Amino acid sequence: MNTVIEKKRKHVILTQSKLSLAKKILGARTETETIEKALDSIISEAEKNKIVFEATEKLLKSGVKVIDVFGNLEN
Repeated sequence: MNTVIEKKRKHVILTQSKLSLAKKILGARTETETIEKALDSIISEAEKNKIVFEATEKLLKSGVKVIDVFGNLEN
């Protein structure tokens, strides 16, 4: 994550019920904190997904044989 903190004022129109629910779920004190925590969560999830994707690609390129014991993978 970027270590330089640059904050800018933004004017956004949001659904109040979604914002209130997210605030409760995230345990945020303010609506701004809610949005910050939600954005942090999305960024963190994207970083995790990238790591998993890269590990999966590396595994598949290694020539390992994947056996579909449950019959869920496409041929």
